[in-house]
Amino acid sequence: MKKLRNKSLNQFQLIGGLSVLSALAFTGTASAVEPFHANEHMTGDWGGLRQELYDKGYDFSLEYVGEMGANVHGGYNDDKTARYSDQFALGVQMDLEKVLGWKNAEFKLAITERSGNNISNDRLGDPRVGTLSSSQEVWGRGQTWRLTQMWVKQTYFDGKLDIKAGRMGEGEDFGSFPCDFQNLTFCGTQAANYVNTWYNWPVSQWALRVKYNITPEVFAQIGVYEQNPSYLETGNGFKLSGSGAKGTLVPVEVVWSPTINSLPGEYRLGYYFSSPSADDVYEDSNGQPQGLTGGQFKSRSEKTGWWVVAQQKIMNFGGDQSRGLSLFANATVHDKDTNFVDNFLQVGMVFKGPFAARPKDDIGIGISRIHVNEDVRDRAKQINAVNGIDDYDNPGYLPIQKSEYNSEIYYGVHVTDWLTIRPNLQYIKSPGGVDQVDNALVAGIKLQTKF
Repeated sequence: MKKLRNKSLNQFQLIGGLSVLSALAFTGTASAVEPFHANEHMTGDWGGLRQELYDKGYDFSLEYVGEMGANVHGGYNDDKTARYSDQFALGVQMDLEKVLGWKNAEFKLAITERSGNNISNDRLGDPRVGTLSSSQEVWGRGQTWRLTQMWVKQTYFDGKLDIKAGRMGEGEDFGSFPCDFQNLTFCGTQAANYVNTWYNWPVSQWALRVKYNITPEVFAQIGVYEQNPSYLETGNGFKLSGSGAKGTLVPVEVVWSPTINSLPGEYRLGYYFSSPSADDVYEDSNGQPQGLTGGQFKSRSEKTGWWVVAQQKIMNFGGDQSRGLSLFANATVHDKDTNFVDNFLQVGMVFKGPFAARPKDDIGIGISRIHVNEDVRDRAKQINAVNGIDDYDNPGYLPIQKSEYNSEIYYGVHVTDWLTIRPNLQYIKSPGGVDQVDNALVAGIKLQTKF
């Protein structure tokens, strides 16, 4: 079995390598590297050097995100304090036609570093079960340095076919969503937060993504991502070998980007298949309730699920297309046999340029629900019954988890083109999905800057 797994992994890496080479061998449409604007960077144009490098095909970046969260009220531990988490992202994007003469190809490299602590872990959740989300989205996946992006992209047939191969995360392309909020339930691809075989930024894995533009408004894409839990380990942030791989995750998505009454929108419908075996959340290997027998969990051969992402601008302010009100929603549904969270729902709105005197500021409001699989609840009840414990305050009691609700409102102050500060308030009902834990109020500040 191990030989077969290694053989499959080697085939996967060979396919990825051949895809990179083929992407460099043919021509397509113009590169998608964005124009350089010196005023979007704290350090400016470096006396003209940055523009010169950009003209030669090199676009260097250094970005920073810092997030503070303080437990103003409630939570499992109401001892008030504050926690700070942050992330540096250093990278370069290269126009390979300018650099190496390979037409219409791009290369991107990004290295990240995360550090700090999370108020959700320290104060909000019952330590016996934790929380289901995070009030500081930038915390997580190990506070360490990582290779986050290292890929080549090529387009063909006047831009209709787009192929990307290398090291990357699923959320770069699938279920993509902005990350202006500080609460994790409103930031990035949501499917990754509740599927343990789907890794989002800053973790990367070997992968191949193929996209085809059906019309100017519609495209479809499919990806194959190595599923390797060893990449999560703190000491493996730059691991390149595929040792430890368990299988693959295959996402498929259709994206529609219409313009309705001259207002832009984006709608995503996706499905994922995860090949690594997964434990059933309720049954043992004999099909009996594991909470009662204490036996080995039944092994399932796969995980599946789907997602929907919708974003639509519904009005402009003052006739300015850069200002206006947009609505958004995310929903995910997961395998009830194997997934701790079986569904997630989130809705909200963003006001861009809410005031004429502050045309680049923004206001965001969002509400989300994370629903715990009922089989997980039933198993916890069975364990408590077997142990003869029904008192929540007993250290041996296993809390019953139902649904956690998160909400956030922020005001984004556009200080300069390279610095935005977003003070926010978050309200978390039933942290960890545990009704006995007091609802929590968190005050936060999110800082985003480009050097």
